[in-house]
Amino acid sequence: MRSIKCAAIRVGLVCAIPLAILAAAPPDDAQTYTATATVKTAGGASATAPLTVVVRQFATDAQRDELMAALKKGGTASARELLAKRTDIGTVQLGDRQVAIKHAYARRMGEGQLVTVVTDKPILFVGGGVPESKPTAGYDLGLVMLEVGTAPGRGELVPATKVKMDAQGAVVTEDYSGEVVQLSNVVKK
Repeated sequence: MRSIKCAAIRVGLVCAIPLAILAAAPPDDAQTYTATATVKTAGGASATAPLTVVVRQFATDAQRDELMAALKKGGTASARELLAKRTDIGTVQLGDRQVAIKHAYARRMGEGQLVTVVTDKPILFVGGGVPESKPTAGYDLGLVMLEVGTAPGRGELVPATKVKMDAQGAVVTEDYSGEVVQLSNVVKK
C-alpha cells in the first residue's frame, strides 16, 4: 500500500513540475520584445537596464477608441480608471521591476510595426537622471513605444506620465522627470 502511495505522489510531482514551468513561461501566442533602456544620469553619464515586454493580447480598434475617448474626456485620470477595470494582458519588466500591461496596440509602419503599451500605474519614477522612489500625484501611467522591424528597432519609455489629448486630437504626454528613456536594440523574440 505504501509503495502505491509513493508512486502516486511521484507521478503527481512529475506532472505538476511541467505545469508549473508552463505557467511561468509566456503562452505560445504571446509576443515578447526585448530592448536596452538608456537614460542620462545626473553626472551626465548613461545608465542602462534591460527591458522585456510580453504582450499576451493586443487591443481591438474598439478598445483603442474607448481609451482615446477616455483620454479626451478626462485625461490621465479617466484613462487610468478605464485601464484599472481591464484585465492584465502582459508585463513590462525594467531591470527587476515588473508592471502589468493593461493596453497594447500594434499598427503597421512601413515594413515593421509600432507597438504601444500602457500600464495603469507608473513603471518607475526617474528624476534628475536617476531612479527615485518619490511618487508624484497625477503621473499615474506608464508608456512604452516600440518600433519593430526587420533590423533591431528603437523606441521610447515614459516610465511615469500624465497623458491628455490636445485640440487636434493628438495624444500628448508629460513625463515625470523630463528625461527621455531611449530604447535601443528592440527585437521581437
